[in-house]
Order: sequence, then structure tokens, then C-alpha cells
Amino acid sequence: MKSKVIAAEDAAALVEDGARLAVQGSGGGIGEPGALLRALGLRFLREGGPKGLTVTHSTGIGDKKETGMDYLAHRGLVKRDIAGHLGMAPAMAELIMNNEVEAYNFPQGVLSHMYSAVAAKTPGVITKVGLGTYVDPRVEGGKMNALTREELVRVMEIDGEEWLFYPRFTFDIAFVRGTTADTKGNITSEEEGALLEAISIAQAVKNCGGIVVAQVKYLAQAGTLNPLHVKIPGIYVDYIVVDPEQKQTALDFYNPVYCGKLKVPLETLPPIALDERKVIARRAAKEIFPGAVVNLGVGQPSGIAAVAAEEGFIEDFTLTVEQGAIGGTPVGGIIFGVAHNAEAIIPMDAQFRFYDGGGLDIAFLGMAQTDAAGNVNASKVGKMLAGCGGFINITQNAKKVVFCGTFTARNFSCAVGGGELTITGEGTAKKFVEAVSQITFSGAYAKKMSRPVLYITERAVFCLKEDGLHLLEIAPGVRLQEDILDQMEFKPIIEPDLKIMDREIFS
Repeated sequence: MKSKVIAAEDAAALVEDGARLAVQGSGGGIGEPGALLRALGLRFLREGGPKGLTVTHSTGIGDKKETGMDYLAHRGLVKRDIAGHLGMAPAMAELIMNNEVEAYNFPQGVLSHMYSAVAAKTPGVITKVGLGTYVDPRVEGGKMNALTREELVRVMEIDGEEWLFYPRFTFDIAFVRGTTADTKGNITSEEEGALLEAISIAQAVKNCGGIVVAQVKYLAQAGTLNPLHVKIPGIYVDYIVVDPEQKQTALDFYNPVYCGKLKVPLETLPPIALDERKVIARRAAKEIFPGAVVNLGVGQPSGIAAVAAEEGFIEDFTLTVEQGAIGGTPVGGIIFGVAHNAEAIIPMDAQFRFYDGGGLDIAFLGMAQTDAAGNVNASKVGKMLAGCGGFINITQNAKKVVFCGTFTARNFSCAVGGGELTITGEGTAKKFVEAVSQITFSGAYAKKMSRPVLYITERAVFCLKEDGLHLLEIAPGVRLQEDILDQMEFKPIIEPDLKIMDREIFS
């Protein structure tokens, strides 16, 4: 039998001009076939080709420095980037913002499910996810710049209800990743912190008649792997690239905690300082009830896990992360997507099936802008091109949604202590604006679905009602007019029994 093992350079040579490339991976190097992406970028610099690729990835890929999609951030290499998230690769984001690469940003769960649709050759993905947001073709159609013109999503009606239809893609080649391959191409993932959609991507590309290349850390003899541990069967894999330097994440060569080989006492994790982030996390955590199934977004919401661990109620509810971890505590920062002490790690597309069906009791997400209609922008503000990730799937379908973030941005500072909040430096960028610059969360859709929505900041708590945004609580030590109303571009509806936030939060 001909060997499937080839060098990364030879794998890069398989990519032809105009190829449609599917890439597994998540931010911070999680599940990222970095050696393959690097080899492809180097080939372009050396040979001037391949050119005009269409690259699809359901999550952000990179470390915000130079890896992931930034390996391919060369003019002419990528024609079109179809992504669930764009914020992990700043060089590629710059090409997009400069109208040098066509770019679509679709919900992470939609793209995750697209691979299964391609594999099964169904028409595509039919879902309500994205209705009323910038993904809706009546708004922006998921197009992230003026260069991007083709409509890849459309509205349809089934039994009198509106749905979004994302027609099926097609692929020529895939870069996937695992930990160990045997010589027949069977792939296991024993050192991975997330499984992502490895098997679905491989099935999709194989059923398109394309080529599947798997990057791994170890090579084993055929027949020696436990079949229950194989995550990508060898019949789906055409070539294997062995990279002994493959890192588990961008920050760790190998941490056994992330793949469940080791459990750590959660009380040993460092507590967060008593600042605005802790205030927001403490107030948000009050919305969690025993037995709840919870999702925490990246950024401000990640502090909730630290607060729950520090204050001893982390075992009262179950945290999940969209990349597939269930239980334990998600890790924040650029390696968001792995968890300490996960009870289960399932494929990402399976996690999104649960999310899309309303399985989450409560979700906590960040917010860059909020407007008078209750819309939230978390995807594109000024020169910040992040994309939605799993934000739209999660916020649109969780039984309750809590947005978390500071009241203003850019140079904001405060002091917390003695049961009060003192603003020492007001932010120069207002986050509560007349109209958000991009709708990542639709307040109108939430009201239509009777979804409870809260907006929690360090100095105020709001909720969404039928007539608009209501101010429910303000922090002790904060002035209603000067510190809240004057820092907003619209006037909220002030509850007649306006409450003071619990002083314990500020102690």
C-alpha cells in the first residue's frame, strides 16, 4: 500500500489555483493545522501561487499575531474568506477591511452544520439563526466589505414562518488535525482540547471528490489504535503530515488538563482582582440558578467562572463552551475554547445542535455597542473586525441572555471598594448609542420570541421590554444623570422603583 505520509510542503503543493479549502481549527491554535497553513503561505511567497483560493473556517483561526489565517494573508492568495470569526487573524482582517479579499461572516454554528450538509448532499442549512441580524440578506447578508457582492444566504418561508437558507458549499481540499495517525490514516485526538468538526469536514470534502490532509503529532502502525478512539476514519484521509512540534494551543505545547487527562483543584485557579470586571461578573452570576446549563462568551463574561470558583458555587451549575466542552471552567483569552476539568468534550457541530434547539438555560455574552432598540453589536466597530463566532446562535436561542460589558470604552477607569464604585476616568467612547453600527443581536427578534434580555455593566443594569430599554439598577456611589444618562446617546426608560445594586458586589 502506498504511504499516505507526506511532508507539509508536498501537501501545500496539492492546493491548486482557485481551490476551495476547508480548514479545521479554533482561535489560539486549538485544533489548528498550523504546519499546513504555514507551508501553504510559504509556497505562495516562493512560487507566487496558488492564487484565488476560497477558504472556509467556522471559527477564528490564529493567535492575533501571525499564525492561523495570517499565514495566508498575502495579496492574491485568498480571493474569498468565509468565516465564523475573523478577529484572530489581524493581517487577514486588514486585507478584508481594505477590500482586497471578499469576506463573509456567518454564524459559527451555521458553518459548523454546513459541513454535515455538504457531506450528506442536502440542499444546505435551513435555520432561523441570523434572522434580523447583519447576516439576514435584508440587512447585510453577512458581507463584510464593499468588494463582497454575491448573495450566499436568502430568506425563505416554510409553513408561514421565516427561515434563512444557506445553500450548500462545495470543497476541493481540507486541512484537518488530530493527535495520532496510523499508517492507514485513522486519526485519534487524545491530546486535543477540542474535537471541533474534524469528522464532518473530512466527510464533506471526501464526498465532494476532494483531498483530505490530516496534520498530526505522532505516527503509529496500522491496526494499533483503539477503534473507539478514532475520530476520523482512515477511509476519509488521503494524506498525513506529521509535525512533532505540533502545539496543543498557541500557549501550550501540551497541557493534560485541557484534554481531560488531569483534573486540577479549581480553588487553586487565581482569583480576579476587585475591579470593574469582577463587579460585572458578580452581578451577572446572580442570574444563575442551581442546575442551569450555561454558556460564557469570551471577554468580560469569562470572569463569571472565576467568581463562581472563588465564591464556591461553581458546582451548582454546568458551564459549556461552543467548541464542545461541557462542565468544568472555560479558559479565557486567546485560547478560549478549551476548559479546565471538562466532564465531556463533544464535536462542535453537536454542541451547536443543542444550542440551536434552546438547550441553554442562560448565556452571558459581551457587547461592544447597544442601542435604544436593544440591538447589540459585537462583530464590527470602526476598525475592529471580529465577526460573530457563536454569538448569534447562542443569543438567539438561549432561554435567557445576559450581555456583559463596561458602560463606556477607551480610557475608562474606576475604583471599587467599600461597597461603592468610583469612576476615576470616564471612557471616551460611548457604548450605549442611538443605533449600533452592525446588528449582531436583534432586539426586535428577541421581543418577538419573548426572550428575557439583561444588559449588565459596572454601574447600571438594563433589561429589554416591549417599549425599549429599561434602567433597573445603578451602582452605589454613581450619579444617575452625570455618570449614566449623560454617557448615553439615548434616554432609557427609568423604572419607577430604580434599585441600587447590591453593595456586597463592590466589597
